[in-house]
Amino acid sequence: VLYQVERTRTGRSFAVRSVKAIQHGKSIFICQASFQREQPSPVQHQFQMPAVPLPEELLTQEQLIQKYLRDPNLLERYRQGLRSMLAQEVPIEMKPVNPPDFFHQNSQEPKQLFWVRAKGYLGECDMKLHCCVAAYISDYSFLRTALLPHQHRTVKFMVSLDHTMWFHAPFRADQWMLYECESPWAGGCRGLVQGRLWRRDGVLAVSCAQEGV
Repeated sequence: VLYQVERTRTGRSFAVRSVKAIQHGKSIFICQASFQREQPSPVQHQFQMPAVPLPEELLTQEQLIQKYLRDPNLLERYRQGLRSMLAQEVPIEMKPVNPPDFFHQNSQEPKQLFWVRAKGYLGECDMKLHCCVAAYISDYSFLRTALLPHQHRTVKFMVSLDHTMWFHAPFRADQWMLYECESPWAGGCRGLVQGRLWRRDGVLAVSCAQEGV
């Protein structure tokens, strides 16, 4: 893969770099990254973190799947999908706050909450590593939020069209963070999702947005 980096803008406080990844002569990835020097801000505010049960009070995604699979009333099409999910090796740990209802095909509100963290110890290393892990976390099950009101429809695949992240405060990706996801709109065979990663102490660490088909 050949990476082409363009110095789009270089200022005193802000800088922008545009990156294009090329493979076999074709662009496979385009990224625009904005950087800012740390500086005090007289204007600050944020939303309030949702009040939810602590991660110690919830089951992991693997434990929930095993619980669902033991239920004889689970539909076979859900059973196959859950077995496939259980077989995947995922480097993050998840604890859903409002797990989906696989036993009824009722429409659900396009919102979901789950505690997430990287498996294993990352430590107080370079913040860039924690940002990379957060980027992986932010993409996992994110787009599925747009499908929650449409449980009666069978979707064979979903593809991300774009993904945007804003980093607001330092965080540890190997410590529990609350991922708040919602989908304000879906139509034209596309879905829009928005997300917020909250530190356990209530600080908004990351905001995300994604559109997919």
